Amino acid sequence: MKKIIVTTSIYPRTEAIEAFDSMPDWELIVVGDLKTPTGYRLDRGLYLSPEDQIKIDTDLSEAIGWNMIQRRNFGMLMAYKNSADVVALVDDDNIPLAHWGQELHLERETPATSYHTKTACFDPIGATNYPQLWHRGFPLQLLSQRDYSQHSLETVVPDIQADFWNGDPDIDAICRMEHAPDCDFDSGCFPMTSNQMGPFNSQNTFLSRHVIPDYFLFPHVGRMDDIWASYYAQAKGHRVIWDRASVVQKRNAHDLTVDFNKEIIGYQNNLSLLTDLHKDPESIRQYLPGRTIWAWELYRKHLETLS
Repeated sequence: MKKIIVTTSIYPRTEAIEAFDSMPDWELIVVGDLKTPTGYRLDRGLYLSPEDQIKIDTDLSEAIGWNMIQRRNFGMLMAYKNSADVVALVDDDNIPLAHWGQELHLERETPATSYHTKTACFDPIGATNYPQLWHRGFPLQLLSQRDYSQHSLETVVPDIQADFWNGDPDIDAICRMEHAPDCDFDSGCFPMTSNQMGPFNSQNTFLSRHVIPDYFLFPHVGRMDDIWASYYAQAKGHRVIWDRASVVQKRNAHDLTVDFNKEIIGYQNNLSLLTDLHKDPESIRQYLPGRTIWAWELYRKHLETLS
């Protein structure tokens, strides 16, 4: 099985990059940006410089734009081209724990706690030992309706495995302003799944190869890039499980007011988007700016040439 880690980095050498670069069972692809230091190098991984990305697809590079974490799409294209069976998406401020990447459930029968909810979306964080928190991208209109009383043990075969993160979790700006948590998630809460779609991020997530054509980090939609990617992939039929924390996030500096402004598009649209996706996955187009659709179509076109 060929396993490739994809991340972006604008820093010289983070603790996380050092750790992932030294994993013998994984290959590492780091996608650079205009802010990445000149002369950036890896000991044994592949670094995609801005020039490399332009050579891969000039139009896609223009459509995504610069100084955007969605440049990570180029890493997924390269991983797909290099015949990855599993692609791990990680952030460069996530320090892997000792068991990171060693408990993969992808395409394997996996017993998981399955939560049955009547609402349009499942919030995985609320099912943990931090019920006061919620996942970034979960519709705020549904917070008071979260109900975890109906659940059963179910054997699932996941296409996507979204591992959690101790330390500073992936919550939205409102939740972070209110709680400012430092989390140590109870491993006994995992793995979990649901009868409904739920948000997962591109921070510490494993994708089977066949998911890649249905997974795209949407640029120009603020901090909903990976959230809407997660909803679309699930609407296309890919099954996700959330598993125990396998990293500790030492979060890069963020301005929470800036984050809040970048999340407004989600606060306004997530609930209606989910309702529409249940009917037709392609309905997501009506929520995307024209430049985003252009980038998405170019990404799909490029993948077709690799299939």
